Amino acid sequence: MTKEPGAENVWRGWRAATEDALYGPGGFYRRPEGPAGHFRTSVHASALFAAAVARLLCRVDEALGRPERLDFADLGAGRGELVTGVLAALPAEVAARTRAYAVELADRPADLDGRIEWRDELPDALTGLLFANEWLDNVPVDVAETDPAGVPRRVLVAPDGTERLGEPLEGPAADWLARWWPLPAEPGARAEIGLPRDLAWAAAVRRVERGLAVAVDYTHALGARPPFGTLTGFREGRETAPVPDGTCDITAHVALDACAAAGAAAANTEAPGPLTQRAALRALDVTGVRPPLALATTDPAGYVRALARAGEAAELTAPGGLGDFGWLLQPVGLDGTPL
Repeated sequence: MTKEPGAENVWRGWRAATEDALYGPGGFYRRPEGPAGHFRTSVHASALFAAAVARLLCRVDEALGRPERLDFADLGAGRGELVTGVLAALPAEVAARTRAYAVELADRPADLDGRIEWRDELPDALTGLLFANEWLDNVPVDVAETDPAGVPRRVLVAPDGTERLGEPLEGPAADWLARWWPLPAEPGARAEIGLPRDLAWAAAVRRVERGLAVAVDYTHALGARPPFGTLTGFREGRETAPVPDGTCDITAHVALDACAAAGAAAANTEAPGPLTQRAALRALDVTGVRPPLALATTDPAGYVRALARAGEAAELTAPGGLGDFGWLLQPVGLDGTPL
């Protein structure tokens, strides 16, 4: 995966380098400990998250008229934590009709629920809910940087993380940058070119025949893009410099507004506006409201359990934390969003 200094093509764009580092043989996402060994997502923070997704699946089920078979696809499934939690939280009647898919490049975990179909790509057609939690941020992207003459150029990277500027941007990448992340002329301004994520999300939405596609991720919006980009790495729970050698996660925040436009074009609908996770989870009855103090007297054990749930809900919806994640909800063949 890595090459010795001086080897041919040692300098590559961040997209190609990240693809190998994360998903190539021996890549970060193929390691046995899985993503949970290095960072904590909403899925790992609390079972309340999977329960909320299960409630959303039930609402999609109702909007679809309770079909004979209801699909749930967990895209970027890690080790199957979310899909496992969703199946456990579903009412028995809905679970009996649910066909569950975990979509992930890594090998199937040995102890995964036998009801879950493990795949390396989405099924051709889904009727139900497609849920992509922190998937788009790991779709590799190239990085652009403005040179001293004010020209946006592709950033090249070596296996040790050293960078240099490459060729000026042109074609679809340049068009995407001009539309969704215009770079100022000041030298050193940086952006991540989100076109591969737009294409990936549009392709995912096209697999939904009827139902809802949801993407949840770190996000930013046009007019408020970070001036130097967001590319970073994570290893063993700590943020670190992004080095494309397979030893760390490499991630960047997602321009969900651009993905929304691409998904809407794929579904032939209006582009939805992303919600915060805080707003989405509150609509799914995750509020973080503390239990009444009187419960401590009448049911001490119940009070402790309710207090713990409130703390977990508060973490999932906290401003400045998980609550600021963006939720992109793209209905397909439905009248509105069942949220």
